[in-house]
Amino acid sequence: MAMKHAPADSTGTIPAGPPVEFRLLGEVEAAAGGRLVDLGHARQRRVLAVLLIEANRVVSADQILDRVWGEAPPQRARAAVHGYLCRLRRVLTEMDGVGLVRRPGGYALTADPMTVDLLKFRKLVAEAREAEEGGTALALFDRALRLWRGDLVAGHDSAWLNDVRHGVALERLAAELDRNDLVLDRGGHAGLLAELTASASAHPLDERIAGQLMLALYRCGRQAGALDVYERLRRLLAEELGAGPTRALRDLHVRILTTDPALVVREPVKAAERPVQPLIPRQLPAPPRSFTGRARQLAALGEAMRAPSGLGGTVTISGAGGLGKTWLALRWAHENADRFPDGQLHVNLRGFDPAADPLHPAVAVRSFLDALGVPPAVIPPDPEAQAAMYRHLTAGRRMLIVLDNARDSAHVAPLLPATPTCAVLVTSRRRLTGLITAHGARPLVLDVLTEAESGRLLTREFGASRTAAEPEAVAAVIRHCGGLPLALGVIAARAAVRPGLSLGVLAGELRQATTRLDALDGGELAVNLRAVLSCSYDALSSGAARVFALLGRAPGPEISLPAVASLTALTVTRTRALLRELVNAHLLDEPVPDRYRAHDLVLLYAAELSGRLDAGGAGLRRLLDHYLHTAHRADRALSPHREPLTLPPPRPGVVVADIADHRAARAWFGAEYPALLATVDDAGSDAYVCRLGWALMTFCDRRGLWHDQAATQRAALEAARRLADRPAEAHAHCGLALAYISVRRYGDAGEHLRQALRLFRALGDRAGQAHAHRCMARLFAQQGHHREALPHDEQAFDLFRTLKNRRGQAAGLNAIGWHHAHLGHHHRALAHCRQALSLYQEIADRQGEAATWDSLGFIRRRLGHLRQAVTCYARALALFRELGARYSEGLALSSLGDILHDAGDPAAAHRHWQDAFDILDQLGHHRAEEVRVKLGGARSSGPSRPVAPRGTGS
Repeated sequence: MAMKHAPADSTGTIPAGPPVEFRLLGEVEAAAGGRLVDLGHARQRRVLAVLLIEANRVVSADQILDRVWGEAPPQRARAAVHGYLCRLRRVLTEMDGVGLVRRPGGYALTADPMTVDLLKFRKLVAEAREAEEGGTALALFDRALRLWRGDLVAGHDSAWLNDVRHGVALERLAAELDRNDLVLDRGGHAGLLAELTASASAHPLDERIAGQLMLALYRCGRQAGALDVYERLRRLLAEELGAGPTRALRDLHVRILTTDPALVVREPVKAAERPVQPLIPRQLPAPPRSFTGRARQLAALGEAMRAPSGLGGTVTISGAGGLGKTWLALRWAHENADRFPDGQLHVNLRGFDPAADPLHPAVAVRSFLDALGVPPAVIPPDPEAQAAMYRHLTAGRRMLIVLDNARDSAHVAPLLPATPTCAVLVTSRRRLTGLITAHGARPLVLDVLTEAESGRLLTREFGASRTAAEPEAVAAVIRHCGGLPLALGVIAARAAVRPGLSLGVLAGELRQATTRLDALDGGELAVNLRAVLSCSYDALSSGAARVFALLGRAPGPEISLPAVASLTALTVTRTRALLRELVNAHLLDEPVPDRYRAHDLVLLYAAELSGRLDAGGAGLRRLLDHYLHTAHRADRALSPHREPLTLPPPRPGVVVADIADHRAARAWFGAEYPALLATVDDAGSDAYVCRLGWALMTFCDRRGLWHDQAATQRAALEAARRLADRPAEAHAHCGLALAYISVRRYGDAGEHLRQALRLFRALGDRAGQAHAHRCMARLFAQQGHHREALPHDEQAFDLFRTLKNRRGQAAGLNAIGWHHAHLGHHHRALAHCRQALSLYQEIADRQGEAATWDSLGFIRRRLGHLRQAVTCYARALALFRELGARYSEGLALSSLGDILHDAGDPAAAHRHWQDAFDILDQLGHHRAEEVRVKLGGARSSGPSRPVAPRGTGS
């Protein structure tokens, strides 16, 4: 039978219980031998609740349907009910004395009524009302009321359940009021005061509660307070119901007015009955000594604390472990302590303490009552009554309450005062959205320190002379600690205890990823980054913990939702939910929807975990499949006429992103580019490196990322050689040569192209030979040697023609026309480029069409047809922009500026040159200097000289 641990009580032990116990007064739970039983999902637990409420009575299937779903059950609901009943029967048959049996007319859950808390509550209340001795009755009422942990079947709704819940709540209230009468009869009015105040606030029209509160106040010496309760109720009854108080309450009012001696308890007043005189607590721990920066956050905290009526409200300070949330809260609290004349309360809830269990809220409430000066004898035994007393004692007071290190919203909610005059500061590693939505808390999310703040912290800790002596080491410490105050503090502490130690040694430990977390161990749990992160990790659900650990396998600074789904082999929907948990725990950030990143030190910790969780590397291989298959799909969208790769199918669980068109492809490459580069570096698989290098070629070339293109192609070349994959090696030679041409390493480019041609010839790959010849022509043309370039493009054209490769033929025609134009054969050039344009348009190759319009613009300008040249360049420019071809866009703008200048429009020319310069300068291309010269006016008079040709015209 599947079970899970029952929650520990405030002492950390699992409370003992009967062999079988069913709980309905709160969340639906079942326990066997003191351990909780797994009852399945919510709908199945609701079916069990219906049967337990009617324990030992027959419930029909139709009644179950109506009580679980109401008037609109889904299709196949009856089949679902039978499934739930079968599963529940398997669970219940292993519990002694419990059964789920089929009876005429329906089903019955057979069990001892005393094992069901609701039925036990009713039996104890009935016994209390029949008891002849007051002490016995009071004990029975207390036993009954202690069974309540929340609303009946909390978290579940249906019309029937809501009606039953309302009726049971009335039963509870009646039991509480009967108990109150007994307590008042026995002189316990002082201990009831806080509880009655809370009850009167919750039930403002209940005259019985009002009467009990009036009597308790009067007996505590607060006659005016008792009369005020009556007057407020009288006005409310008149306004809401148009009626007055009952005769019994009016009689009590008169007796209090006339100080009827019969109202006073005749027994001597005990110490426990004396009115509580709250103390002014000063519980704040010492302020942080080495607090640095955070001026903006302190100001935001002060602004958030200013409610419309003055200082008050609740603010949550959330962030990852080690960010200094507690220090920020204490710094603000000490700076503003004078604003809280009624005192400050503080508690460490130990929500993420590496050395202790979380503090139960009831224990915190009890400690607050002590701090407020409540005598132990006056404190009621019931935790809810204690919480009501705490709220009563803080009502109307100007206090600051600091709740440090909360685990979640439920950890904090019982500690919130019910008054706007108190201010509450809550710190947590989680976002505490429950406090924000249900209690109006204002969130303040803490981030890392800035580089300047980190520098000031280290200067103060190391000393100015020590910092000045080793500036490079200090810069390395700042860089590798990433603004995390805990990490900076650990390094500062290690340097302080060893003043003779060179900061360079500490920086050296941080430089190596394998030793960085070791360097951030200060020798104690509170100053050990691994221990701090492990507390956040241990608090995660098992699913979120697995996702977090696997993220240590991911390369790059960010990762997308589909990539994480592939890494984990989960559905996208399930992955998003688990990632949301990690974001709420501040282990991840979500800078834009469905993209995630983490602090470098957090990722190092995740990488350590992933080594154990994904030792076989299955998760990493799925992630590589995601990147490779999506990159291939995106490249096909950018260059649909390029010969595709033949890829093995993606592994099960891999999500291949949907790339609808070239815009989506550009967006995907732009977002994933850092991760793709990191994947090439860290893939650990030569086959992936070769294929990813191929898939990145088009994007890198169009965006002018030639240095990255060279790096990825070098990696692909080395991987192909290790694989002895000669076709991949030949293509990598070409890819590397194209990158070298763009960065003017012409000699290296020529050597790689000669090796590519040799390999393609040996392989008998005519398409590869044609491609290498086109690259060789580009090499010559880029240097202005069009006479040497022309034969290579003619050979490429002939090869493409024999292969019936129409795109290759179009590219060859455009390139041949380009060379003829530079050799002065303008009409021959025009004929070739027109043929190329027609062919490109037939096959819908927009990149080739753009390049050919660019060539035609160049030719028309050489022929003196300036108006036609402008039209050609304008069409090329529009297509280059649509395709995201930044380098080609920059050159087209420059050429268009030249023509406008020749046509006598210097202002328009200047605008185009400026746009061209901005693009080329951003790309870091040497041709930006040529455009800068034009902008500076350092050009000879007469027609402007065109920018040096791109070479291939494609």
